Amino acid sequence: MKDKIGTKANPMLLKTPPQSSEYTMHVDEKDGKEVLVCTVGKTILHYDIRCVNDLHTMLKQHGDWMNLGSADEQKPAKEGTVEAWGRSEGNPVGGWYGLKKGLRGRFGMYIPPLMEKLGLAEITHEAKGNKMRAI
Repeated sequence: MKDKIGTKANPMLLKTPPQSSEYTMHVDEKDGKEVLVCTVGKTILHYDIRCVNDLHTMLKQHGDWMNLGSADEQKPAKEGTVEAWGRSEGNPVGGWYGLKKGLRGRFGMYIPPLMEKLGLAEITHEAKGNKMRAI
């Protein structure tokens, strides 16, 4: 899976769920651990690479569409959304999959398109209120 995501020299190009903005994703190493590096303009976010498999497993168990609910770290995530799960103490890492303090949110914006491109999920592409489900 990780070899499909790309490298710093050759990152994967993705679009946000509404198809309104482009960003890149690649795998790198930070503090001895593999991480997803998400570059949105000049902003760089890091996510625990485990999030891809963990989210896929959770969505399979959920068995239906789930709202993405993307939100910045400083804002609360709507309950029952992918964003809320990505920062919940009840997920497999016991909290945030986002690793960069102050920029740990937006999990529901940037991880679902990666999973869609990897063939693990499908997402809707509306202007607002997008959802995803496992394939």
